[in-house]
Amino acid sequence: MTVNVPGRPMTADLVRHGGADAAHGEKPWSPGRERGPSPRQGDRVRPLSRRQIEDRFEDLGDLYEETSGGGTRAGNRSRADFLRRLAGDVRRPGFTLLIAENTTLTAFAYGFPVRGADPWWQGCDVRLPRTVRGLAVTGGLFAVSGIVVPPGVRTHYQDREWNLARRLQRRLLADHAPALGVALVPGTETETLTAYRAWGWRDVVAEARDPQPSAGACRVLLLGR
Repeated sequence: MTVNVPGRPMTADLVRHGGADAAHGEKPWSPGRERGPSPRQGDRVRPLSRRQIEDRFEDLGDLYEETSGGGTRAGNRSRADFLRRLAGDVRRPGFTLLIAENTTLTAFAYGFPVRGADPWWQGCDVRLPRTVRGLAVTGGLFAVSGIVVPPGVRTHYQDREWNLARRLQRRLLADHAPALGVALVPGTETETLTAYRAWGWRDVVAEARDPQPSAGACRVLLLGR
């Protein structure tokens, strides 16, 4: 799970109406609808092919490092670990990576379909409810494995539809409908959990007969389209 607690050409018409996501059924943004600056202006969201991901691998690592306070030796190790995990995820069937950009890369998110026997679930010591286990068996879950956004996206206007993290995760799920989004977050990463919940994710409650997870256990979060 990676969260920093940190397409087609876009036409001028799409820019005026809230960016490239307007072509995917989102309501157009207008200045009078929300208070405060809207990150919808200037940022377009689009997928990268696997070849494009390879070409921009270092750029993705740079943004990860910048938004996680990189620059120290520990930060460099974190960047290397991130790129190693990403290189493994890219090989998964159905992998999708979306970037947000204006004149430069500003954010990205990625994920892949996941089933019940996938090693991705390792570290989750909560017995999932029957409904969630059923979705995992039928392929109805899409793992949102990473959301890399600037600090302001995590701390400002998290509940607004134009929040960049919300736009990225919504587009990921829209491109893999009707799957639900699923994320695993260590319970110790309280800032990450707070950000996800503010972006609309909800905790999966274990079956009543199961013990409550410890504070450090991996939390399972779900998100619908």
